[in-house]
Amino acid sequence: MSDITIKIDGKECKAKEGEYILNIARANGIFIPAICYLTRCSPTLACRICLVEADGKQVYACNAKAKDGMEITTLTENIAAERRAIMEVYDVNHPLQCGVCDQSGECELQNYTLEMGVDAQHYAIKDVPRESKDWGLIHYDPGLCIVCERCVTVCKDMIGDAALKTVPRGGEALDKELKNSMPKDAYAMWNKLNKSLIGPTTGEMLECTDCGECIAVCPVGALVSSDFQYTSNAWELTSVPAACAHCSAACHLYYDVKHTSIDNPEPKIYRVKNEWNYVSLCGAGRFGYDFENRVEGKDETAFKKAVEAFKKADTIRFSSTITNEEAMILQRLKEKYGYRLLNDDAKRFQKFMKAYGSVTGRALWNGELNDLHRSDFVVSVGSQLKSDNPRARFAFNNAIKMNKGAGLYFHPVKDPVVESFGKNLIAINHKPGLEEAALYLILDLFGDKKTLPKEVVKYLNTFHKKGKKTIEETIKEKVVQKVTKKVKDEKTGEEKEVTEEVTKMVPKKVKKQVEVDLNGLLDILGAPEDFDDRMVKMLAKKESFSIVLGEDLVNHPRAENLAKLAGLIEEHTDFKVVVLPPKTNTLGVSLICDLDDEAGEYVVGYNAEGDFRLSAAGNGDLDMPAINQQEGTFTNVDKRVVPTYVALPYKGYLLNDIANSLGVEARLTVDYTAALPEEKGFKALEFDDLPNHYTNRGEEIRGYHLENREVPADKKVKVEKFDRKGAMEDEVAYRCNPVLQFNEFTRKAHEIATDAKLYVSPEKLEKLGVNEGDTVRVTLPAGSVELAVASDKFIGGDIVMVPDFDPSIGADRLFSVNRYQNVTIEKV
Repeated sequence: MSDITIKIDGKECKAKEGEYILNIARANGIFIPAICYLTRCSPTLACRICLVEADGKQVYACNAKAKDGMEITTLTENIAAERRAIMEVYDVNHPLQCGVCDQSGECELQNYTLEMGVDAQHYAIKDVPRESKDWGLIHYDPGLCIVCERCVTVCKDMIGDAALKTVPRGGEALDKELKNSMPKDAYAMWNKLNKSLIGPTTGEMLECTDCGECIAVCPVGALVSSDFQYTSNAWELTSVPAACAHCSAACHLYYDVKHTSIDNPEPKIYRVKNEWNYVSLCGAGRFGYDFENRVEGKDETAFKKAVEAFKKADTIRFSSTITNEEAMILQRLKEKYGYRLLNDDAKRFQKFMKAYGSVTGRALWNGELNDLHRSDFVVSVGSQLKSDNPRARFAFNNAIKMNKGAGLYFHPVKDPVVESFGKNLIAINHKPGLEEAALYLILDLFGDKKTLPKEVVKYLNTFHKKGKKTIEETIKEKVVQKVTKKVKDEKTGEEKEVTEEVTKMVPKKVKKQVEVDLNGLLDILGAPEDFDDRMVKMLAKKESFSIVLGEDLVNHPRAENLAKLAGLIEEHTDFKVVVLPPKTNTLGVSLICDLDDEAGEYVVGYNAEGDFRLSAAGNGDLDMPAINQQEGTFTNVDKRVVPTYVALPYKGYLLNDIANSLGVEARLTVDYTAALPEEKGFKALEFDDLPNHYTNRGEEIRGYHLENREVPADKKVKVEKFDRKGAMEDEVAYRCNPVLQFNEFTRKAHEIATDAKLYVSPEKLEKLGVNEGDTVRVTLPAGSVELAVASDKFIGGDIVMVPDFDPSIGADRLFSVNRYQNVTIEKV
């Protein structure tokens, strides 16, 4: 798209040709009212108050595309009258309980009613009963709903659930006389509004992944968190900016905090909000917020034992659910005392990225999630997107829905949610163990054969063979038919039958054998038979390519080879590559800490197993603060160092207190922010100097980007052939969490708290011959575990899922070298 210049109310604005006028205005700080439109989604024209005048003609700013030289006026006398009438209509039959409405104080209906100067009501119609609905985590009050359709749009275009739609209201029709007596846009909007409410796409209950984004975008109090409803006035809450602690996206959010009650002054988190104009948030971030570790004070006896344990220990084992600053403290302790530092997932990630960099010559991948949003062809390999990194799933869906995009989704576990993104998505449910074949296929389809290593091209050619393929051709054949029809006699007017010969072109399908280049990789992966034909259509006019590589590749017996293949994709295709770190701060830990492979004789565990255990979950020998009780930074999937802040106070000891007792001294934990290793791409910036906001244009100004530094690259890249016999057969289990669960902290958050189960598809439940709730023993090569069975409608096929959000299961041990394991399942 070419650059253009337009004028809005006399102000020159730079834009891209084809951008919506409303988005250009917002990016340039120019106010145009709009209730229904969401910046990152498709326009619905539900509210119509974004009327503007473009080159003398009234248009809707949300769906009118800018042209070079266009002059726009945002307000005229006629537009003001239209907008005022629309707001009057919105206020018809709207309930009067603003004093107890959960949106009161943040209500866009209130704001726009005042903005448009509505001080009288000229319209009326009989209301209809509208009963409230409880949809689990979400409460819907149709009486408050203004049917702006934001919830419908965001669910479809951003999230990919498409779980909401407009349903009939059942009200009386508008008086037709109104059509002549009120502004036309106000009448059209009211006519639509009066016919509609919001409801689930299927059934009476909302069937979705419970992200809660519909709550976030609702401009009134119609959609709210069931847990938050009637608990606090919005203006009483203090919003604390933070980063979500549950996955490597580290999404921006706000913890809304105030005192617990009149009798209890202790702060409490009442809800979570997000900057929904610019970035979405999953249900774990929105509902899994109260995972803090409450302690009454400092346990001096336990602290002294902790210091003694550190003096005795030769190993510190820790999880990646820590800040960069805490990782730096552990590294400093290692440098001073020689501790072995153990973190299995970060160590595997280190090795993966070392192999990746040996091909690219850079420490990190070249893409980020915003590249996915902007792409029109997207690919995912090795990730159960909706569980591993929901924001990556949102971007994947958004690219297909909003950019007229297409995509490929490679994964052994069938995913009904992802497969519903659109017809321009091909899902290939290959067998576990064939991940290398998927990457080789990407190189074959998209790689530059002139620059790829000759050995790779030679190997790819072994999968190509000439063969016969039957195709159907449609031809047209001339056929002469006798047709009888009735005609009128021009003189008498009487009808009579006339038979005549008519020549018709009749389509006829014929089968034809043609010579084609057959790609054996498609057969190995189990791609659909019409893959080639669909790809030709899907790739037409595609210009921007992104690929997401997930945890299955990092936690794989052949991870090093997969990493090199991924590096070749970055170097020899047009794809922007995004590698998903497995845990919250895996990337940060892998860069900051010199990690070891084996434990010594005595282990201190920090949110991990050990002879002495520090725990933010409240189940160790010394309590530690949870992430929502800490200041610090994470390094996220976008290679961005982002800040998070204290939402709730912590009365106990910090890791920094132990370090100070051991002679590694700093006044505050965040004093280490500026000391993060610059040689690994970090910047010497103080914590308080880190920015944390979005611009009107939607640019993310949070923290800073890591420098993608140069690393030694192999002059001659060597990758190994894959073994198709390595495909896993028989009964297979996959280490993967259900939607909304990531770790022991999401598990304890009260809104989404749950026990770990064996998750199976509805069809697999039937094959196993068990009922939901039955206990089964799952036996793996490294041991066994007993779990209750749960049917999960968000997965399909025969592979069962063993979660790791409950540490007592020991999933890290059972799946130490591969997310897939052969198992036997028997009822207990």
